[in-house]
Amino acid sequence: MSAACRTDQRSNRTRSRSRSRSRSRTALLTAGAAVAALALSACGSGGTSGGSGNTNFVAGKDGIATVAKGERADAPDLSGKTVDGKQLDVADYKGKVVVLNVWGSWCPPCRAEAPNFVKVAKDTADQGVQFVGINTRDASTSLAKAFEEEQGVTYPSLYDPTGKLMLRFKKGTLNPQAIPSTLIIDRDGKIAARTLQALSEANLRKMLAPVIAEK
Repeated sequence: MSAACRTDQRSNRTRSRSRSRSRSRTALLTAGAAVAALALSACGSGGTSGGSGNTNFVAGKDGIATVAKGERADAPDLSGKTVDGKQLDVADYKGKVVVLNVWGSWCPPCRAEAPNFVKVAKDTADQGVQFVGINTRDASTSLAKAFEEEQGVTYPSLYDPTGKLMLRFKKGTLNPQAIPSTLIIDRDGKIAARTLQALSEANLRKMLAPVIAEK
């Protein structure tokens, strides 16, 4: 083989490796940007957007956005291991009203609202209401467990340290864009309401009551 051929082969291999590295970097940057965007909204004071597109929601002055029953979008697949290591699928609660709360042990507003969620969860358990948490950005389940024990939380929480579950919500739907966020999922598995801020007990009950009353 001539020296020129060997040189061409080496050059082709170099270009191929360079293109492969470039594609890998692009994929990593894309994934990282999505998670970073979520991280930037952590412990935010709230928001009004549900993502691009027509969400059909009505935003109240109390920071609670609601969607009329016939215009709601399906909740995405929300399944995985809980903080306690058990398998959980939110879809299994279809037929119940689900209160979905996104929280982290490191988040002061999450800590402030936790007693309200514990109280309302107990008060509404016999009304067909199931509370579920999504714990995010905690480096270990031990941190999340310590928070739950301290606050007296007995309902399950999915463990989602990188925020992947939150990114499953489609654009154009009410989705959790901050920490804390709370969503109400109706008995048909559709997203009925959302807030992007910590909730008082009164506002949590206000957010939940209309969906409980639906037939």
